[in-house]
Amino acid sequence: MSILVTGANGQLGMCLRRTTAGDSRFIFTDVVEAIGVPTTILDITDCGAVRRFVRDREVAAIVNCAAYTNVDKAESDEAAAELLNATAVAYLAEAMKSVDGLLVHISTDYVFGEERYNTPCREDQHGTPTGVYGRTKKHGEEAIASIGCRAVIIRTAWLYSEYGRNFVKTMLQLTAEKPALKVVVDQVGTPTYAQDLADVIGKVLEAPQEGVFHFSNEGVCSWYDFAKSIARYAGHTSCDIQPCTSDQYPSPVKRPAYSVLDKTKIKETFGISIPYWTDSLRVCLDRLSRLASSANNL
Repeated sequence: MSILVTGANGQLGMCLRRTTAGDSRFIFTDVVEAIGVPTTILDITDCGAVRRFVRDREVAAIVNCAAYTNVDKAESDEAAAELLNATAVAYLAEAMKSVDGLLVHISTDYVFGEERYNTPCREDQHGTPTGVYGRTKKHGEEAIASIGCRAVIIRTAWLYSEYGRNFVKTMLQLTAEKPALKVVVDQVGTPTYAQDLADVIGKVLEAPQEGVFHFSNEGVCSWYDFAKSIARYAGHTSCDIQPCTSDQYPSPVKRPAYSVLDKTKIKETFGISIPYWTDSLRVCLDRLSRLASSANNL
């Protein structure tokens, strides 16, 4: 039996490739190919294509890493966000229900946001999204529950890695090039190294326990704190990073002011420990540094 990974050329998908290296059960799919990694083309917004793929490849589990994640652009492109974040999720859930398979779906802290929390958000806690991205991701969760397939939903936050575009790589570039930056200080959460999440997904697949879970790295920080740590660890000390408030940073969507996730349930259910966010950040920056050195030596 096979395990299908969607969105395999994104941050989390690339980290899952590393976690599952050598395991022939995994089929990595995306809508486009990527240089240097084998990719099977699959459009998960095509219901028929999903059903045929699951049947022909004898898929017993799907890890859905695909999503419309451009939070700002989603405000003006709601139909596309709904298609990928909700409709396509329903297609995956229906396909898994038809074969009694397991869907592992990655969701987001953006399903919260409207309420002014000041303690870590639990899985059963009511949340009201503040924009299209969070709303469509919540619709995806609701589709899974309505269809009733075997499912594990993992909400995560502030994802970064060595791959693709993310806050860490953007800050590395900007703090190396600019004399000064302003970064918001009134949005609080926890960064998540995608490799840590990928490793946990591997454990979930080994002994699945259905339900909704939260995963991020341990600890709490603002985007300002995050940026300061990235610059400090990278040695970019000449950039003057100053805090600012969200109203000084124009955006078409209101982001959650506090979206720290309570991870008690996932730690107790799967018997895992979770690294502190600064420790994982150092691991990622070390890997990025080695990748840059290797590229320079070519």
